[in-house]
Amino acid sequence: MLDIKKIMAAPEDVKKNLSMRGFDITEIDRVLAVNETRRHLISKSETLKAQQNKVNQEIAQLKKNKQDASVLLEQMKELSGEVKRLEAESGVRDEEVQQLLMRIPNTLHESVPRGQSAEQNKVVRTWGDKPKIVKPSEHWEIGERLNILDFERAGRVTGARFTFVRSHAAKLERALVNFMLDTHTTEHGYEEMIPPFMVNRQSLIGTSQLPKFEEDLFKLEKTDYFLIPTAEVPVTNFYREEILSEDQLPIAFAAYSPCFRAEAGSYGKDTKGLIRQHQFNKVEIVRLSHPTKSYEQLEVLTSHAEKILQALGLHYRVVSLCSGDTGFGSAKTYDLEVWLPGQDAYREISSCSNFEDFQARRAGIRFKPKDGGKPQFVHTLNGSGLAVGRTLVALLENGLQADGSVIIPQVLKKYCGFDRIPSLGP
Repeated sequence: MLDIKKIMAAPEDVKKNLSMRGFDITEIDRVLAVNETRRHLISKSETLKAQQNKVNQEIAQLKKNKQDASVLLEQMKELSGEVKRLEAESGVRDEEVQQLLMRIPNTLHESVPRGQSAEQNKVVRTWGDKPKIVKPSEHWEIGERLNILDFERAGRVTGARFTFVRSHAAKLERALVNFMLDTHTTEHGYEEMIPPFMVNRQSLIGTSQLPKFEEDLFKLEKTDYFLIPTAEVPVTNFYREEILSEDQLPIAFAAYSPCFRAEAGSYGKDTKGLIRQHQFNKVEIVRLSHPTKSYEQLEVLTSHAEKILQALGLHYRVVSLCSGDTGFGSAKTYDLEVWLPGQDAYREISSCSNFEDFQARRAGIRFKPKDGGKPQFVHTLNGSGLAVGRTLVALLENGLQADGSVIIPQVLKKYCGFDRIPSLGP
């Protein structure tokens, strides 16, 4: 959530920044107008309270002199009623300001490329080479041929966009989770965490999925709990409404979780295969940073996600998302896009973002500076380290051999017990 003081101090700058997203900047005028009404009501209430104090003193003096104070008492009654009315109305306006702010996206960092769609994203760097696959196939074709992915039966058991992951693929998913967590905890300094897989509404407000994206979430009937769309939500909220010490920063967590997304706005896209499922596994990495160091931390976090792809020998590129493609709460995002030979395309496998204080302000996560100054909001960052299902997709398409078998990276052999998924024949 943006600080209303930031908007008040430089409204035209905020409008110019948010217009790069394609955001309707009249919303800024609207929140400023409501906030001005709120401020006026507060000012009027304070003026009347000052009058109350003065009348109170006059009443006390009259009573001390044993004089009639009935006129002033009636005046005090009227003042008290008006103050209560103004305070109630200013409270309503304050809530309206908060609700309007909840729907305004984050301002963008100055380094974010300008553009309105993914076509304007900027490639920052690439790693590795595209593999030479004799007969490229899409992962769902490979999975069905090897009898390790079953979409048809999952469709009957549950519905569209669910999958039975079987045999070698099931072991490989489990291996990937363990490999990612081991790498992040032993080499990159993250503390491992198993978070709740359900969260309350306030947690989703804290990480900015709510109120704007409720239709993309799975809500549990007769409760105020939601299935998590990503471990980012519970892990970022771990210190919600707490004040940390500056010495604790940066804080780094790595968490495995299943993720659940309704993705109501994406029907018709990636309906086949594992790319866009309602349920999928992911290892998330989250960092809480001092505000002056968060962009250094973004580079660190991104490099940690990259190390996983490098260890797996997967060709990828790092893309800086343009203004129109950057997520609602992010100030800057790098996407890691892995090469998929079967699709003859790069596909996102991780998004690494700096939210600055946007989430922390909503979640109330602050730290006390060493110099003893007022508590400040931390900066929050997160990224997929990695999306496990999409990594499985990349391994199947990049490891495909001419005989139909799939070679598995050696680094995973100790986790899954094999280095090849054998072909079942022609």
